[in-house]
Amino acid sequence: MRRSKVVSALSLAAASALVLSACGGGDGGDSGSGSTTDVKSMAVGKAQQGDTFKLADVPESEPVTVAVDEGYSAYNNNTADANSSYNNYVLTSVIAGPTVLDGNNKVLLNGDVMESITNPSKDPFVVEWKVKPGVKWSDGDAWDCREFYLAWLASNGKTEGFNTASTTGYDLVEQAQCTDDRTFRATFSEPYIDYKGMFADVRLMPAHIVEKQTGISDIRQVQPNTPQASEVAKFWSGQWKGFKKDLMPGSGPYKIKSFDQNSDTVVLDKNPNWIGAKGGPSEVTIRAIPDTKAMATALQNGEIDVAASTQPDDTAANTLKNLESQGVTYGSAPQLTFEHLDLNYNRLFADEAARKAFFQVVNREEIVNKLLKGVQPDIAPLNSIVFFKGEEGYEDRYSDKTNKGAQATMQTLEQGGWTKGPDGIYQKNGQRFSVAISHNENERRSRTVEIIQSQARKAGIEIKDDTDPNFLKGRVDKGDYDIALFGWSSAPFKAEQKTIYITGGGQNWQGLSDPKIDQAFNAATSATTEEEARRHYIEADTALANQHATLPLFETPSMWAFRGIDRVYMQSYNGALWNVGEWERTE
Repeated sequence: MRRSKVVSALSLAAASALVLSACGGGDGGDSGSGSTTDVKSMAVGKAQQGDTFKLADVPESEPVTVAVDEGYSAYNNNTADANSSYNNYVLTSVIAGPTVLDGNNKVLLNGDVMESITNPSKDPFVVEWKVKPGVKWSDGDAWDCREFYLAWLASNGKTEGFNTASTTGYDLVEQAQCTDDRTFRATFSEPYIDYKGMFADVRLMPAHIVEKQTGISDIRQVQPNTPQASEVAKFWSGQWKGFKKDLMPGSGPYKIKSFDQNSDTVVLDKNPNWIGAKGGPSEVTIRAIPDTKAMATALQNGEIDVAASTQPDDTAANTLKNLESQGVTYGSAPQLTFEHLDLNYNRLFADEAARKAFFQVVNREEIVNKLLKGVQPDIAPLNSIVFFKGEEGYEDRYSDKTNKGAQATMQTLEQGGWTKGPDGIYQKNGQRFSVAISHNENERRSRTVEIIQSQARKAGIEIKDDTDPNFLKGRVDKGDYDIALFGWSSAPFKAEQKTIYITGGGQNWQGLSDPKIDQAFNAATSATTEEEARRHYIEADTALANQHATLPLFETPSMWAFRGIDRVYMQSYNGALWNVGEWERTE
């Protein structure tokens, strides 16, 4: 997931929330793992210079079709019930933001729409976002300071009804004001060094639509926790699902032309008012193909131009690699996305011995070796929740808690008051150790459950497979699971993780509550230096591991392939379409 994005896999240094994601870290890693050409060179924009991104001026070209693992569901990807990497993949070229992430996860000023992001004062801590003149939505209305004010109003946590996925950063803004039509100024109650992650991740919704639909003349006059704010919340939280043309314009180079929920297909066409470069594909069709092997076959048969999967498997990867003779380029790279298992504290796993035993019985090496070696030969289990491999602060905090075998697992259970029942399954206080692993419709995840079932059975633990195509679209955010198997996809800002793990956090769906975790994350997000923040993030990571709350499996590698286009790079957080406006046809 994203925001830390929930998607069929949901992301680290930002103020935005993680997103659920279908589908790990550092500077993009070795993009050549299994690649059929030097895809790493495609990780930067064609006109990118220094710390600024602009779309390159290329010719307009024929339509393209891109396949992803799971379908689009909501225009407002910032609500907790809609937040998904797959919405982000579609909307990244539709909803403009102040920054852009390139394929190396470098944070860049979006020079097509922004003049600057500045930090003019450290005490008090003040940040200003300044929009370029003439930026417009596809319906002709101005894209300006109102969008920033609306995003702050929706995300500051002061008004009931805003079902926001994350308040991190926005809740520290004690004064938000539009000093003119193009400048948003935020005064923070304490330093917030991850401010460059704010208002990114398709967060800037059309304020003029809210004004029109609620009868409010100027969104900038609406104060938090007022009747007007509550009216805004009703619309913001409930009316931007699916697609309605008159309510959902585009502010990026593209807009949504159509959405067919039955076929899980979205079509994008050009934003006629886009002030940046106007080339690239005239239309982009995004199809959901959950079966990665079917996705590979679709590329082989010429049904799609790009296969972009955050749910890779070795069989599909081998198929795509073998298409090189047909002009197909294959790429794979680590992502800021990790697969994990969340244990629900409101059910059986309120019992500490049960959590420890489950960790001990899972052999993560068997999972990665059987399922992902063909995608990324050097893949290994991830041993941190807060950090990715290669980042300062990453240490192995999980290997000593996992893969202990059946005997050690049973000993832990018996010491915790569990006894083996007549059917061979442990029980305590009349409750059998029978739990389900819930996940979306995904073959690799089904195979993951099969492996864990075999491991657990030997230790007197019953594991059931709860496959639900809608698990990430209405169940996971309600805590409707024993064990949730999904991924978090993260932007390069760690502050967004806070909402997942602190007591009462907007994305803390497992019911975790630990003062040590709360204190560590709160201290990290209010730190004034990277070094101070890192120290507290390490404390949070250690406390999470000691809780046996969530078991990291692996950093999920991306897997993509394309034909008939000059260069495609699957950005870790925003998918393949982050720079679609500068793709050029080669055939």
